[in-house]
This record gives sequence, structure tokens and C-alpha cells, in this order.
Amino acid sequence: MRELPPEIKLTYTIAIIIMLLFVCFIIMMVFIYNKKQLIQQQKNQIKESEFQNQLLQKELERQKAIQLERERISQDMHDDLGAGISAIKLQAEFLKYKMSEESFSEDLEAIINTSEEMNLAMREILWSLNSQNDTVDNFIEYTTLYIKRFLSKTNIDSHFHLSVPEKETNLSVKARRNLFLALKEAVHNVYKHSGANNISIAFEETENNFQITITDDGNGLSHTPQKGNGLTNMTLRMEAINGAFKIIPAQKGTSLLFVYPLEN
Repeated sequence: MRELPPEIKLTYTIAIIIMLLFVCFIIMMVFIYNKKQLIQQQKNQIKESEFQNQLLQKELERQKAIQLERERISQDMHDDLGAGISAIKLQAEFLKYKMSEESFSEDLEAIINTSEEMNLAMREILWSLNSQNDTVDNFIEYTTLYIKRFLSKTNIDSHFHLSVPEKETNLSVKARRNLFLALKEAVHNVYKHSGANNISIAFEETENNFQITITDDGNGLSHTPQKGNGLTNMTLRMEAINGAFKIIPAQKGTSLLFVYPLEN
């Protein structure tokens, strides 16, 4: 077989070297480009992380400011309104014992009762504003205590059942207040209209919901209950927190269910 002339061999060799150099150049350029892309992605991720941290910091500062404002309002209400209401009550009681006329005594008794009601309402507002009460456990504790105190002056016996995990679950101010007022309305209705001897309140927390069932052994509701007796108010309060209010069929008495969806 005839050998190629040296000039052609040299040309082929130079061409192969040039091709190899070109391929190496392409590979190097691709590597550099990928490395730049990776560095840019890392920079973008760092910028995004810094941006998210700034947003989180601002949100924490906003929440802290809200909490401080809530505490300030609570303190102002306690110091100013609370002291004023207590002073009105004490003054009215003093005048009641000082004045002998029955008509004045009745008026003063009305002032005393109004002062007590205002004081209780203010305590409820202070409780709802206190950030330390933003848990299911604290809600149950406060609500249970309120119901026991309210029914202690009646002939109705209260029974409580709890099915709540040990972990603390947060409840917003809006959720706590609407749930409490809905339950308060329900318990007051039992006292005013049911003729019941017993009332049972069950608190249950599942993975997705916090639900409360109130059952009494009274007269029960009619098959087509009217929108009175606070039913509309209870429905609206649960709708305001994306919850649900239901009347559960019962053989005796009335059974009401309040369901609030927990945030994950």
C-alpha cells in the first residue's frame, strides 16, 4: 500500500489537532457558561432568600406592633373604663342604701346591674385582646369558667367533655371572640327558653377542625325553628370565621354543633 506524502500527513495531523482544540474550546465554553449559570442561580437564590427574610422580618415587626397595640388598648380599658365603671357601681350602691324612697332604689338597682353587665362585657373584650389567650386550651378554660359562673345561679347543671390533643393550637382574636359569643348566645338560650335541667358542652379538636357541641335535655326546638332565639346571630358569627353552625336532630332537647376550620 502506497504511503501518503509527508506533506499530506502533516496537513491531516494539523487538521486533527485543530479539530481537537476546537472541541476542547467548545467544551470549555460550555463548562464556563454552565458555571456562570450556576453562580447566577445561586445569586438569585440568595437574593430571593434575603427578600423573603426581609418580608418575614417586616411581618414579625407588624405582628409585634399589633400585639403591643392590643396590650396598650387592654391596659387603657382596664385602667380607665374599668375604674370608671367600678366607681359608678360603688356610688350607686352607696346612694341606694342612703336613699329610702323605693322608686329611687329601683333606679339605682338598674344602674348597678348595668354597671355589672358593662364590667363583664369589658372583661370579655380584654380577654379577647390578650395575646396570651390565643390558644384552644385557653379558650376552653375561659369559656368553661364563664358557663359555670353563669349557670351557678340557675337550676341547670353543666357537664363538660374534652377531646383535645396536648399540643397547643392557635386561635385568632376574631375566631376566639366569635366562637365565644356564639357559645354565650347558645347557653343563654338554654337558660331562657329550654326549661332544661342539664346542659352538656363537648370540646373536640381534630386535625382539621375545632368543634363544640352543646346539648340540653329541655323542650327542644320545633321542626321548623324560627330565626329568633339567636339562631341567626350564631349562624352569622360562625360564617364570619368561615365556620359552620348546625342544629343536630335529637330525640329530646336540643343539640347544637359549632365547627371552626383550623389553619394548617
